[in-house]
Amino acid sequence: MNTVRLGLGMRMYYAVLTLVLVILFSIPFLWMISASFKTQVEILSSDKWLAFGAQLENYFMVFREYDFITFIKNSFVIGVASTIASLILGLPAAYAVAKYQMNYFSLTVLIAKILPGITYLVPWYLLFNKVGLIDTYAALILSHIVLGLPFIMWVMIPFFESFPSEVEESAWMDGCSKMRTFVQVVLPVSIPGIVTSALLSFIFSWNNFMFSLILSGENTKPLPLAVYGFISGTSIEWGALMAAACIITLPVLVISLITQKYIVSGLSAGAVKG
Repeated sequence: MNTVRLGLGMRMYYAVLTLVLVILFSIPFLWMISASFKTQVEILSSDKWLAFGAQLENYFMVFREYDFITFIKNSFVIGVASTIASLILGLPAAYAVAKYQMNYFSLTVLIAKILPGITYLVPWYLLFNKVGLIDTYAALILSHIVLGLPFIMWVMIPFFESFPSEVEESAWMDGCSKMRTFVQVVLPVSIPGIVTSALLSFIFSWNNFMFSLILSGENTKPLPLAVYGFISGTSIEWGALMAAACIITLPVLVISLITQKYIVSGLSAGAVKG
């Protein structure tokens, strides 16, 4: 009886804790959405903190006065290109580390993952400036690949380690080469992990501000850097800023909701092995 009560009590505790955390994390998001539909006066008014307005002028301003279509295109090109390139490089590398017990390489990946990005920034700037790649897609894509690659390998190494070796051996006995086994047998089963790692890499690229600030210019300015333009030395356009923040958040939120089941299963598979 005591065990049943303890179990019920723990479930209630976790339910309340989850509810509190959801509320705490939802308040800034709700305020962002609310402020995007208000005027500057309404946003700064203390009695209308979470009230929702009914005007879309902030969204019209973002696209009319700030050319946000171009910034969305830049972020999309950089994010998709760096994610695809990171997958092409990261999936075979993660598979090799997992199957051939390359522990020294795993340590290298871990170090690359925990090092702050600013560590690479000055050498990259000097190199890209010397070869004339500043304010080009190539500079941003290459820099995002170097930092997105550890995300993909970090997710996929434990995923590949948990893959049954008997399945691979069976494919080899049927005449498949190791590369063909990897492409036709291992990768299709690893879709949840691939989706999870790709989404992490894309989110990193989509939200990255620091590299864009140093390596981009007017021709390749992505969304995070464009949003920075709403803040000046004399004022902050809160309505337009929050509308821009909603526009940045929406694609990632939609993709996350669509791929939710793959993300959960992908992270769970890696966690079991890890």
